[in-house]
Amino acid sequence: MHAMDWLKLNDWRTDVNCLNPKNRLPHYFSIAASLVALCAVTPAQAQENGVYRFSPVNLYGIELTASYWNPIIDYVSTKSGVKLQLKIGRTSADTTAYVLANEVEFVFSNHLFSPDRDHLGWKVFGRRDTQPIRSQIVVLADSPVAKLEQLANEAVAFPGPEGTVTYKFSYANLLAQKIPVKVVFAGNMDGAFAQLASGKVKAAGTQSQLSAGWSKREGKALRVLWESDPLNDLALMASKNVAAKDLAAVSKAFLEMGRDPQGQKVLASVSELVKLPPTTSFVPSTGADYTAYRNFYQTAPVALR
Repeated sequence: MHAMDWLKLNDWRTDVNCLNPKNRLPHYFSIAASLVALCAVTPAQAQENGVYRFSPVNLYGIELTASYWNPIIDYVSTKSGVKLQLKIGRTSADTTAYVLANEVEFVFSNHLFSPDRDHLGWKVFGRRDTQPIRSQIVVLADSPVAKLEQLANEAVAFPGPEGTVTYKFSYANLLAQKIPVKVVFAGNMDGAFAQLASGKVKAAGTQSQLSAGWSKREGKALRVLWESDPLNDLALMASKNVAAKDLAAVSKAFLEMGRDPQGQKVLASVSELVKLPPTTSFVPSTGADYTAYRNFYQTAPVALR
């Protein structure tokens, strides 16, 4: 990413990874001064200023993630009267680290249903109204690999260790079938697909919504070697630190977005970016809709819990 592209992401709405010093890589040092003002705003200060941080899992590359979510949170902020600010890390693991460090108040995630995170007080209030998603292991359509067994001892890309459906579900299946692979973490799903397309890995762990979207965006067909039972799309969740009146206002704005002409335009525009149907909106949801995720952890290998 060029320096100017990085700076364009960091407007008043988007705090990308600036609070995590360990991720300030050497090639970003030259623009560090430009980020000082952004990094100086701590979560506590943001709370005092009436700003809540919103962290969605990095389903796509960092720029596409910001391009999808910024118009949505602008709309929700305006409609609710509660200011939201996008906060995403360099990788999905970084973003989840913000959540676990209590640095954000709203999330779009499926990373919080494991036994050790269920007690943290996050409340599901909505989800994206899409077709159910399925964990998948895929190869390029013209790959000679036709069966999972052919992946033994080969490199397989995953977005990162926090990827619940994209990594944990798919890798658990490989372990269950006793198929050893060389795990390659690519930072996000687009990075994993880039490794697959370049031939650096033989396959990728993903989920059906993201594989279909990438295929449409890149014009590359994929072959599915395995997929899981259906799961609900990621959840909109609020921290226990969010004031009840603010949660009610934000929830109302998200859930009514698809019925408002202005909201419909925003949703249609951002959905095109990631190749979702133009009518994709948000619907009410509760933790009960994520029982399948919780059930997974009951039998998952210890290393994936």
